[in-house]
Amino acid sequence: MYSLLLAIIYIAFISLGLPDALVGAGWPVMHQDLGVPVAFAGVVTMIIAGGTIISSLGSERITRRYGVGPVTAVSVGMTATALVGFSFSGSFWMLCLWAVPYGLGAGAVDAALNNYVALHYAARHMNWLHSFWGVGASISPFIMGYFLGVGRGWETAYLVVGGIQVAFTFVLIASLSLWGRATPKPEVPEGGSEDEDGSRGQDDAPVLLAHALRIPGVVPILVAFFAYCALESTAILWASTYLVEDRGVAAATAATFASLFLLGITAGRFLAGFFADRIGDKQLLRGGFAVVGLGALLLALPVGTNLLALVGLVVAGLGCAPIYPAIIHSTPANFGHRNSQAIIGIQMAAAYTGSTLAPPLFGLLSTWVGTWTLPLFLLALVALGLLMSERLNRLMAHGAGADRLAARP
Repeated sequence: MYSLLLAIIYIAFISLGLPDALVGAGWPVMHQDLGVPVAFAGVVTMIIAGGTIISSLGSERITRRYGVGPVTAVSVGMTATALVGFSFSGSFWMLCLWAVPYGLGAGAVDAALNNYVALHYAARHMNWLHSFWGVGASISPFIMGYFLGVGRGWETAYLVVGGIQVAFTFVLIASLSLWGRATPKPEVPEGGSEDEDGSRGQDDAPVLLAHALRIPGVVPILVAFFAYCALESTAILWASTYLVEDRGVAAATAATFASLFLLGITAGRFLAGFFADRIGDKQLLRGGFAVVGLGALLLALPVGTNLLALVGLVVAGLGCAPIYPAIIHSTPANFGHRNSQAIIGIQMAAAYTGSTLAPPLFGLLSTWVGTWTLPLFLLALVALGLLMSERLNRLMAHGAGADRLAARP
């Protein structure tokens, strides 16, 4: 049953990633069909991310009350309904309407699943599971590119992806009986991921937001997560438009090429799973941000060929690969099991705050200055994420654990 549940979780992570790149891949055509400026892509993603912030902050209470399995099934069902709704949207305001259930569904399942995996599985599984998120996120631009190429339109792509999500929903409903069964205890890394009182379980009282934010190291990792997800969502949304407007690539081709960034994330997480337990989350974070910076530099080089830009997308994706899993997986070790669900929920909110603000902010920047600034925008976010993750490392190295224990109510 343990292996079967793990397979179900892999399916759930595919469903998390499947819709994420659709807006960015199809927007060069969608905004023309809907009669809105190109910068309006940020409005749709802002609404989606706003819903995830709300549901992420409430994820601890929801998950404690209903359980991880039901929350996952209902949330994927909500995103499936929203994607089908997107396919029938003939105006921009309808896209905005369907973005609401999409965001609310995505936030709760993201926090619940990530905490479940962080508590019950080793770092290698966290990376491989997030690699399967990349599988889903990489497939959807190919679906969009295919239907745009054959003249079926972006609406058909949304309908197909929505249908896949419906099938995933039924699989998750059928698996509900597995989630409450015992799974192997999590591996305790050197330094301990147990709660400071030596217990492994979580009591029934939710961790208050104000208390979680007072724990040393929480604010720096929230800012680092904000920066990472800001750069990831901006690259996913605007890479296709950057290739069309600044590199002269055809829209259907750009939708496919933009998936190279996601393919880099997917391949990188699969490879990272083989050595994540040996290297450790700290080094994965540090190296990941550095490689993303290299990819952004390649993307920015003003040369007469698109080859370096495409290589830069892959390199940036490879650098992104270990960052998200490392932040999530290290949360119980850094802050204790009792606090992990609440802090991961807040991390999801910080992540989607980055996803909310960064794409429309870059949309405004591209309107004023031009989409050529995309690599520079990504580099600024890399610097912020690296600075804050190193701040967390210093706090952990100088006895933040003892301060954390003293700060507990």
